[in-house]
Amino acid sequence: MTHTIVPGSGWASCQPRACLARWWADDVWIADSTPVECGRSKETARRSDLAGWAEYGYCASHSRYFWGLRLHLLCTLQGLPVGFALAGAKADERQVLLDILADPVLTAGRDHQIIIADKNYYGHDFEAVLADGRICLLRPARKGEPARPGTRFFKPLRQVIESVNDTFKGQPGLEHHGGHTPAGVTVRVLQRILALTAAIWHNDRAGQPVKRSLVAYDH
Repeated sequence: MTHTIVPGSGWASCQPRACLARWWADDVWIADSTPVECGRSKETARRSDLAGWAEYGYCASHSRYFWGLRLHLLCTLQGLPVGFALAGAKADERQVLLDILADPVLTAGRDHQIIIADKNYYGHDFEAVLADGRICLLRPARKGEPARPGTRFFKPLRQVIESVNDTFKGQPGLEHHGGHTPAGVTVRVLQRILALTAAIWHNDRAGQPVKRSLVAYDH
């Protein structure tokens, strides 16, 4: 695993080098972000060591604002994390994804890699950068856009990343990480990503039908 703090960028990024080579070689990845709340009171937001990195953002799934960060995930269709970044709640999802993909080891030899994302990953310039790296973006059309090819095909696959986010919020307790400093939050998020990666590896070796299941470890 490599771990890089990007100077001045406001986020930490990491790409786990999974030992599940046949999944690492998947030519379809899924990208999304999910809130990592770090406090609720105005006093916490003003005095916390996370102030300046954590910020107020909007959570559409809960229709409310929160103070904290967002965990940006890049996963295989089996839910294996291949890259992630922790960013302020207002960070542009597109720019964070480009930062994750900037790792040459992550994208080496991946001509025509497909990434499935939601409609927030839009823009001619953004898609041009991806296309220059021979990455094909599949996303739903935004309001006012013409229908985009492949929508019906990949729509069910979009639910995979939502399920992965729910996994992090469930047994690993992402929403209750307990970190109060940049290092503390980063380490706690890393622990959860490593735990999920280890569970997928172990379930695969044990021949379990559901690789991302953590039920066997919930004791």
